Amino acid sequence: MAITKEKKVDIVAKVENALANAVSIVFVTFKGLSVADTSAMRKNLKSEGVGYYVAKKTLVKRVLSAKGFDGELPDMPGELALAWSDSDETAAARGVYEAGKKHKGSLAIMGGVFENRYLDASGMTTIATIPPVPVLRGMFVNIINSPIQSFVIALNAIAEKKTA
Repeated sequence: MAITKEKKVDIVAKVENALANAVSIVFVTFKGLSVADTSAMRKNLKSEGVGYYVAKKTLVKRVLSAKGFDGELPDMPGELALAWSDSDETAAARGVYEAGKKHKGSLAIMGGVFENRYLDASGMTTIATIPPVPVLRGMFVNIINSPIQSFVIALNAIAEKKTA
């Protein structure tokens, strides 16, 4: 069924507003996903600060071409949804990737935009496997703490040896 011109203008405006402040965008394909599963996924994504919107590919391509991202738009077969985040660069990809693991075959990453350039599915999947910022900070602190901890253990062993 054809969409009226007025409805198309409304959809383009919604997509433009959604992507105006987005730091990363993920192109998602979905097929055979139940309404309950979709609602649960949207709720989880929203709790992580990720937006999710289903739109016609031609309208999304029109908005993306106006944005002027570097590279070439990846192939987008099937239905298209957009997932985006305004604050965490990896949150959208990570959220869709985790949902895709739950719903194998029904939901997958087709590509996306990261650091103002288009990436294919494998590039966005790589981004999706990057841990969240708090986890990365914890890993960094452990790396810094490790030599200090070893030094303290060595000093403690020397002190115990001298008192014995």
